[in-house]
Amino acid sequence: MSVTSEKTGLSLTQEILSHLGLANKTAAWGTLGTLRTFVSFSVDKDVQRLLRAIAGQGVDHTAIVDVLTNRNREQRQLISRAFQERTQQNSGSAEDVVVEILATRTPPQLQECLTVYKHDFQVKVEEDIKSETSGTLQDLLLSLAKGGRESYSEIIDYNLAEQDVQALKGATGIGIEETWVLILTQRNPEHLVRVFDQYQRCTGHELEHTVRNCFHGDAQMALLSLASVIRNTALYFADKLHQALQETEPNYQTLMRILISRSETDLLSIRAEFKKKFGKSLYSSLQGAVKGDCQLALLALCRAEDL
Repeated sequence: MSVTSEKTGLSLTQEILSHLGLANKTAAWGTLGTLRTFVSFSVDKDVQRLLRAIAGQGVDHTAIVDVLTNRNREQRQLISRAFQERTQQNSGSAEDVVVEILATRTPPQLQECLTVYKHDFQVKVEEDIKSETSGTLQDLLLSLAKGGRESYSEIIDYNLAEQDVQALKGATGIGIEETWVLILTQRNPEHLVRVFDQYQRCTGHELEHTVRNCFHGDAQMALLSLASVIRNTALYFADKLHQALQETEPNYQTLMRILISRSETDLLSIRAEFKKKFGKSLYSSLQGAVKGDCQLALLALCRAEDL
């Protein structure tokens, strides 16, 4: 086996394994995910197959893609740990996507992410946020990291919605930061969608217009991303995928992260939003922009064309 072939094989395998912890809870029939539990799962057999795939004269890319895109989150985690033990290498970590992770995970999922983060980096994410950020962005991220967002209630609280609208409208000066961070990070998404709609009726413009006028830099970016997630999470990810595909060189990290992390949750919804907004399916877009082994993996996760 050549050194180049070995590096290529490990690169593809490690690239996919590096994002395994990002996928949400195990999928079951009836969800909108594209990935299902592999019934005849054997971690030892899968690890052996991966090791065989990167051995010999060439790399068996098909075998690698077949294994890593047809196992659910729990199964891939088992493969990841076993593979690392056999190769004595770390699988790496995803790029800095703090806003995305903190804004799109449910409280239980977020707690798991924070636990893994502390285990892998030997530091609490809150400590890194404090050391790497400041001002409104820091307050926003720390608030999201607490995972204290209110759970969904079927009871519509019109009074609270009105209070929140008035609070957002009236916040000025030093108080604007505390008010906006509190409301956008603590209220449940269903309530906030009503607040957003009512805010627009009262002010004549969308809430995002105020964000662009009152906040700047990283804080503005984070608040706009958070508002986008609240309005339509699937559309938020569709936009990010489209942007990653429009770059001179496709952003493989972003593509891999999103497709893996949403494959067991709402990738079908993301595909639908992508087709609706951009007039072309995600599958076709991946085929046209991505090449080589990564294309095989991403198309396997995307699963099918949307006609």
